[in-house]
Amino acid sequence: MGWAPATSTNYSVRLPDDAAPEYCAITSSGVDKAEIEVEHILAVDQQGRALDGNGLTPSAETPLHLLLYRRMGAGAVLHTHSLSAALLSQLARDEGRIVLSGWELLKGLNGIESHETEVSLPIFPNSQDMQALSLRVGQSFSTEQCCYGFLLAGHGLYVWGKDLPEAKRHLEVFEYLLQCQREATFHGHPATTR
Repeated sequence: MGWAPATSTNYSVRLPDDAAPEYCAITSSGVDKAEIEVEHILAVDQQGRALDGNGLTPSAETPLHLLLYRRMGAGAVLHTHSLSAALLSQLARDEGRIVLSGWELLKGLNGIESHETEVSLPIFPNSQDMQALSLRVGQSFSTEQCCYGFLLAGHGLYVWGKDLPEAKRHLEVFEYLLQCQREATFHGHPATTR
């Protein structure tokens, strides 16, 4: 769907407690996701160290995944680099969020029962320092209600869910709504439009 250009994006799932010290399975760094095979998925411990890497390294963004497992109780985390997510997050980075309201598809997010709701998708400045970025995102979660996703400015979208099917549904909802917002922006409305 154009959400994973080149070797971008990363995906992970939380492993059962009895798999310890393996904590989650995550895609390896530098692999084109259109070409991904089972051997490109690595088990990592709670510090993000690969336990079965065979020379591969986990995604550089593993700390963000680990944060979402610990703080948000996620069962799966999906990260995309769609054109809409990159563009809108860059346009609205000074506002720090994109507000989604009035869209029927909002009901695809767990716990949302009406289109007459407002979901704030936070935007964080992008950084190559994943530890610092994880800390910044984690601090925000303690002061704001976060609804299954956030954006990194000029970068992409992170979503999560209690399991992989729910995370996939949340991803499709947010990506669709970001496309709607992109069209609204194209027609002269701000990226943060309600």
